[in-house]
Amino acid sequence: MSAVQETVTEAPAIDAVPKRAMTLSLGTSLTVLALLLVFPLFVKNFIVFQMTTVLIYAIAVLALNILTGGSGQFSLGQSAFYALGAYTSAILIEHGNMNYALTLPIAGLVCFAFGFLFGLPALRLSGVYLALATFALATAMPQFLKLGFIEHWTGGVQGLVVTKPDAPFGLPMSQDMWLYYFTLAIAIGIYVASVNLLRSRSGRALMAIRDNEIAASAMGVDVALYKTLAFGVSAAITGVAGGLGAIAVQFVAPDSYTIQLSIALFLGMVVGGVGWLPGSIVGAAFIVFVPNIAEGISKGLSGAVFGVLLFIVIFLVPHGARQVAFVAQSLIGKIRKN
Repeated sequence: MSAVQETVTEAPAIDAVPKRAMTLSLGTSLTVLALLLVFPLFVKNFIVFQMTTVLIYAIAVLALNILTGGSGQFSLGQSAFYALGAYTSAILIEHGNMNYALTLPIAGLVCFAFGFLFGLPALRLSGVYLALATFALATAMPQFLKLGFIEHWTGGVQGLVVTKPDAPFGLPMSQDMWLYYFTLAIAIGIYVASVNLLRSRSGRALMAIRDNEIAASAMGVDVALYKTLAFGVSAAITGVAGGLGAIAVQFVAPDSYTIQLSIALFLGMVVGGVGWLPGSIVGAAFIVFVPNIAEGISKGLSGAVFGVLLFIVIFLVPHGARQVAFVAQSLIGKIRKN
């Protein structure tokens, strides 16, 4: 057998997600949505708060998925955009007396501009060098937020307390439940917009750059523009997530947005499946709940237990929740045929 024939018959690796597989089926999507809608009615407020945190992190993981899974650019600096969005919302709420909902699009716009500008010099970098550049950004942001000349606005090392909003129109629900539904509505809107983006002409251009940058350029794709736009869009969505996080937690401080947050978001993307948008919520649930499970197993060795659990997950399902979903879909299809 010739080398060409061997290449053709070899099974392809699961790297790029085809457009038709980027989302769940309509029935599955409606089932998941129904579960998310009724969930807060049967649990305590603390669990509702944890699920709100999962949704917020899911938005941030989805943003990273657009950047890495969509355009193939690696980033360890998402915590910087998350922090910028959080502080933007917090400052507008506490110093500007602005409605919390109105601060979110402003946080997104600020982060979009910041991400787009950061993407311009990052055009010369790729792979591990781009990851190192974004790592430097994530490392520098907490120190920048502690600077004295902006301490009046940011609260410096002590941070800034954010007022938690009540449910509007006298709705009979707690603050935590209202924030859950508010966050869920925003998460659904961002998810639908992200799916449409990746299915559009711009999304096809991003995925062409991810698969082969030289070939994409030869086909007329403006590589520089789309790569910087990918950074901007990812930063904007992460900024909205940061603003929601500030409102939900009621507090922002520089040490809450360290490089560990960036690593956690990157981990969530890998566990959920790189390039598979529905996996964002699975990855977010992993980084929220699994550390608590590890601490419950052993408080003194929680980090080691978490590492073992992570190793088991990566070993069993190297492509994350996306691989589990595809296998389940294949099994269900075989059962229906029989």
